[in-house]
Amino acid sequence: MANGRKEREELLQKVSMFSALNKKELARLADVAEERRVPSGTVLTKEGEPGDEFYVVAEGMAEAKIRGRKVGAIPAGSFFGELSLLDQGPRTATVTAELPTRLIVITAKNFGKVLDEMPAISLKMMKGLATRIRKADEDWG
Repeated sequence: MANGRKEREELLQKVSMFSALNKKELARLADVAEERRVPSGTVLTKEGEPGDEFYVVAEGMAEAKIRGRKVGAIPAGSFFGELSLLDQGPRTATVTAELPTRLIVITAKNFGKVLDEMPAISLKMMKGLATRIRKADEDWG
């Protein structure tokens, strides 16, 4: 399973909010991440429903819809659901697997355990999120 964990670490490293984490922190997140394979057509998140999972697309493709309108594709290497790790609030979009898809999934419960063990991750993540928000603001401006 070490090989699977290494791949999970590499995928998590590419997630902007985890980009400041060191190898030990990434390894711990990879330990609590699970792999999930879903067939085409599987609804992964439903807009408006509470969320408690974060996803990285390892293989395959998903699509995001808001109010029934397609707003984007989520290809391999991309991620979604990060806000659910922080607040378990309502999903902002419905995400459906467009192809058979392999996902790396972290639940809010497991994520909370890691933060309890390694509180420094919180500050590093906030920096990663701030960078993403700043970029979004620039894109809108």
